[in-house]
Amino acid sequence: METSDKHELDFPEESPSPAEGLASESEGLSELPLACLRGMVVFPGSMVSFDLPKGKSLSALEEAMEKGTSIFMAAQKNTEVDEPSEGDLYHVGTVTQILQAMRLPPGNKVRVIAQGLERGMIESFVQDYPHFKVQAKLMPEGATFIDESASTPSGAILLRVAKERFSEFAELYGKILPEIASEAEECESLGRMADYIGANVPMKTEQRQQLLEESDVEKRLEKAIGIMSCELEILQMQRDLYEKIKVGVDKSQRDFILREQLKAIREELGEEDSSDSDSLRKKIQKAQLTAPAREKLLQEAKRLEKASPASPESAMLRDYIDRVLELPWTNKTPENLSIEAAEKILDRDHYGLEKVKERILEFLAVRKNTGGLDAPILCLVGPPGVGKTSIAKSVAAALNRKYARMSLGGVRDEADIRGHRKTYVGAMPGRIIDAMRQAGTVNPLILLDEIDKMSSDFRGNPSAALLEALDEEQNSGFRDHYLEIPYDLSDVLFICTANALDTVPEALQDRLEIIPLSTYTQDEKLNIAQGFLIPKQYKKHGLKKSQLRIKPEAINRMIACYTREAGVRELERLIAAICRKAVRALLAQEKKSMTVSVENLESFLGKEKKAPSARRETPEIGVCTGMAWTTAGGEILTIEVNRIEGRGSLKLTGNMGKVMQESALAAMSYIRAHGSNLGLTREFFKSNELHIHIPEGATPKDGPSAGITMACALVSALTDVPVRSNLAMTGEITIRGRVLPVGGLKEKILAAKNAGITKILVPSLNRADIDEMPAGVKEGLEIKFVSAMDEVLSLALAREGKPI
Repeated sequence: METSDKHELDFPEESPSPAEGLASESEGLSELPLACLRGMVVFPGSMVSFDLPKGKSLSALEEAMEKGTSIFMAAQKNTEVDEPSEGDLYHVGTVTQILQAMRLPPGNKVRVIAQGLERGMIESFVQDYPHFKVQAKLMPEGATFIDESASTPSGAILLRVAKERFSEFAELYGKILPEIASEAEECESLGRMADYIGANVPMKTEQRQQLLEESDVEKRLEKAIGIMSCELEILQMQRDLYEKIKVGVDKSQRDFILREQLKAIREELGEEDSSDSDSLRKKIQKAQLTAPAREKLLQEAKRLEKASPASPESAMLRDYIDRVLELPWTNKTPENLSIEAAEKILDRDHYGLEKVKERILEFLAVRKNTGGLDAPILCLVGPPGVGKTSIAKSVAAALNRKYARMSLGGVRDEADIRGHRKTYVGAMPGRIIDAMRQAGTVNPLILLDEIDKMSSDFRGNPSAALLEALDEEQNSGFRDHYLEIPYDLSDVLFICTANALDTVPEALQDRLEIIPLSTYTQDEKLNIAQGFLIPKQYKKHGLKKSQLRIKPEAINRMIACYTREAGVRELERLIAAICRKAVRALLAQEKKSMTVSVENLESFLGKEKKAPSARRETPEIGVCTGMAWTTAGGEILTIEVNRIEGRGSLKLTGNMGKVMQESALAAMSYIRAHGSNLGLTREFFKSNELHIHIPEGATPKDGPSAGITMACALVSALTDVPVRSNLAMTGEITIRGRVLPVGGLKEKILAAKNAGITKILVPSLNRADIDEMPAGVKEGLEIKFVSAMDEVLSLALAREGKPI
């Protein structure tokens, strides 16, 4: 047999005739392969087509084709059984000739075309593997090709009734071939007529099997007529129901024609037509639309006139026209081009965020100078709570633009961005078009919040759908699936926000002007609390400045001991808690004023919850301080190394990610390669085992920036030289000992400074990042730039005894 996706199975050179295939049946029992059928019965003389799956039945088919014999086909009693036994089969079946067999892709099924020859009964099973083989004999009155003429009056009547009913059934049913209907009309055999009915009239498998098993020809035809009569009554009921429905449809068409005639009569009389379609057309003509939008709406209005008011299409078209008319197409708000006024608004609402303010003011300056400029597409990237979302509102107010916000967190369907096609039930435009409708102008500011929280699934990728909207060269003709007409987004000022860019596709990043926002310093948080958060909470709680005073020292204590965040959200919640307690105390004790200081802060907020990270007090062997960046700001990271006797292996614990594990291996490779410079021999490495651990094992850690920290701790453990306790470092290491640049330096340095670190080692290639930092961040710190591991060791290790 061949192995192509779809082919005919091999037949013998000469297919056997029915007489040859059953030569032995007149002599007694015949041994034939058995195929088990699910949910179907083959009648003598009928041609059937069905699929056989892999299994015993397919094996039986292949033997019958190979030997050129007939095959015995019997129906299963239970169609749910995959591998039937002898007891699962009816013993009366049909001896069948295979006319054609074709294998279907992917190769686990065969399409069979076969013709029933004679009724037969299984006498015994002689084989059950690889397929069933049975001893079968023909049933005495089952020979289809023997003439069973209607020689008796009762037989003649039965045959006449069967022909009349079958002809009527074939006409109503519509699925019986004309050739079969003609053959049945000319049939003069009771048994053959019963087989025609059994093979072509819908009925249950059990009913077909009963017809097959009935040996008395007249009783068989009586049963067949009874089953066919029931089906005929069902068909007649269906026809009557269809006629009723058709009458209802004809009435709707008649009403439509009459309404059209009434409309024509009113036009001839000169009367005003107050129909909805005309008023809608006038509304479209008066609306401020673009030419493509007006043309599209007029086409849809014409379709609406022809549609029946009760049809679903009418409701869909009316909803579409209303939605398109609600959109702004030409309406613009006058833009504020005063740089001084815009700067005043931005400074009033937000402290810091200088890069964002500077970029907005530059845009205003160029727009004022040239009279026109496509709006930039900005992306503010930074940790939570630093003001990314709130600055967008201030920018909209500074530019005198309408503001609309789209939250993209958790969006995973492309249709959320581009909309659904209007033919779907419940279809609506995408979020961008909906934001334009909310804004009511063509030049709003739209905030795409949490752009890094989108995901994708089988419904599409929403990030890919944003590519057109956020491309300055393409968004003048943005196409929403629901609108089906281009919509101009070139005047829209898009501002996106994200906590990190790792999950934002590169193609989308390429269309964005990325502005990083870093962690607030202690001084910045203090200024924000005094200038913004405390006045805001006073107003919310109905307090006056004279009633409650929060000292700066208390605010600094809250920042250091009650919060650990990059932004100021938790700090604002703490201030709100103080205000609530103060209001209650003022009302209960009838006090006129209260003051919050370091001494009584605990009575307002409870025990200190966030103990600040502290550096080691004394130098230790095998312990080195690193610096890490997180989405919530910076942290100091303690690397611990133990040297124990062993077989030279390296063990890593502390929930390290793959990149951090590779950094540890790179550090170990560097140390082995330079072991002679450190006074370490090969035998020393073979007889000692090293264990690197990073505390807080429940917290996942990853990234390459701890490379030089792990290398320094390893060298300290191997040489018994302690690492300075007032020093922290960050940088990626190569196996050659080079120190590569890292990110998040401001957050890392702030965390180290808060922990009491006074000396910091950073890669030389990060010098530009250090130079751009505010002086307040670097104040009180000694920052050293390193480019090789030798420099790191010379600065970090406390030299005791002879130099390394």
